[in-house]
Amino acid sequence: MTVKSDLRAAMRGRRKQAADANPYAAERLVEHVGDMLDALFASGDFATGSPDLTITAALYGAQGSEIDAAPLARALMVHGLELAMPVVVRRDAPLIFRRWRPGDPLELDQAGCPAPLDLAGEVTPNLIMVPLLAFDPAGGRLGQGGGYYDLTLEALRAADRMPRIAAIGLAYAAQQMDNLPMDAHDQPLDGVLTEAGYRSAKRISE
Repeated sequence: MTVKSDLRAAMRGRRKQAADANPYAAERLVEHVGDMLDALFASGDFATGSPDLTITAALYGAQGSEIDAAPLARALMVHGLELAMPVVVRRDAPLIFRRWRPGDPLELDQAGCPAPLDLAGEVTPNLIMVPLLAFDPAGGRLGQGGGYYDLTLEALRAADRMPRIAAIGLAYAAQQMDNLPMDAHDQPLDGVLTEAGYRSAKRISE
């Protein structure tokens, strides 16, 4: 086994323990949404758009012990954001995103994950909430190994969009590690939102 595969096995166990120990973590996480949005606007991530810019946030359908994104979805709507969900349309290809609101019908995509129907319409989000197994203070992320988010973020960041794409990890605080092994293709996070608060990768690395 590789270093990353060993680490993934260990972190799946740690995440499951965190989920069992913190059944209300997803609701507590919502308390820090305002801090996250304030930090993103202050950093200029969204401020470069027009004043009437509609921000679209992409959230995932939680699988297994991943922290539930549903409470966050409702909170982001209260803050005026539109919502979307990722869709795997082909293996070894970037994700696409379709518009979504809580209660909309879902179907399984090519990776077996819940995703909006084709008729929902495709959109490019400004804010992507990313699931993970582990994160570190510098924005390092350990995913499941499929590479979908790395491919997607690489493509979106290369497009040099304005306002730019912000990738925020969604996790339990217990999933933090001191330093994760990162490969050249691994895309860093801009920050992490947990039940303990929001922390920008720029700030926590200082």
